Amino acid sequence: MGGRRRWLPALPLLLLLLLPLPPPGLPRRPSGCAARGLCCPGRDRGCLSAGRRPDGSSGPCYCDQACARTLDCCHDYAQACPVIPCVVSQWSAWSGCAEPCKTTYRVRTRHIVQEPRNGGEACPALEQRAGCVEYWTRQGAECQQSLIPALITTGGFGKARKKRAAAGGSERAGYCVEFQLVALAPGCLQRQPPHGRWMRALREGRTVCVECQHPALLPATQHCHGDGAGSQLNQLLRWQAVGNHRCKGTWRRIRRLDTCSCPSVHSFLFI
Repeated sequence: MGGRRRWLPALPLLLLLLLPLPPPGLPRRPSGCAARGLCCPGRDRGCLSAGRRPDGSSGPCYCDQACARTLDCCHDYAQACPVIPCVVSQWSAWSGCAEPCKTTYRVRTRHIVQEPRNGGEACPALEQRAGCVEYWTRQGAECQQSLIPALITTGGFGKARKKRAAAGGSERAGYCVEFQLVALAPGCLQRQPPHGRWMRALREGRTVCVECQHPALLPATQHCHGDGAGSQLNQLLRWQAVGNHRCKGTWRRIRRLDTCSCPSVHSFLFI
């Protein structure tokens, strides 16, 4: 009995010697991201702590942005490093056209209010551009006719126009312009009435004849808007079908005809 009493005080020391030592390289530090004040961008092997992981296991764990993909985050990573998305301001007002008398663009911008953090959604585009045409110079003079889009409709309205003009005694001699169609929007393929019939004549590569007559004929200039007067050789000009905003495209001016002889099938009117 006396020997057991002398042996017992040494038992706690023996048990301490038998306990496993902590893994090398893991100093005794506070566990978790919040306790260590860790929250690292990207992938950072030095952003290391110890403690529980979300799956309940224990050991090395990370507080970097990559841990969400590698599944080795510390248990409190989501709370200590919450996802913060990018926040941007409202759009500014649209600017004027970049250059007058040209088919160009206008711009609006916004700025970053809050940068994204901890894997937050990246910032969207901070600039937008939109097509733009300014028909007046900086000095207030009207641009060339070639820049104004032609508004066209079927030539079938021409007879009714001429009857009204003759009845009012205001009939003026008009003219015609031949164009070669270069490109058409898919909206021109619409077959639903009332647009389907006359728009069938609009085909890429086809030559069309467009008549300029009263009241589209402007008395001051003796031109119809969009007739391409003053355009350069082979310059692409724009047109828009009236009655179907989805039907538009480009063409090249071929020549002006002072005596109109437009075929009825491929005949159109300036509006």
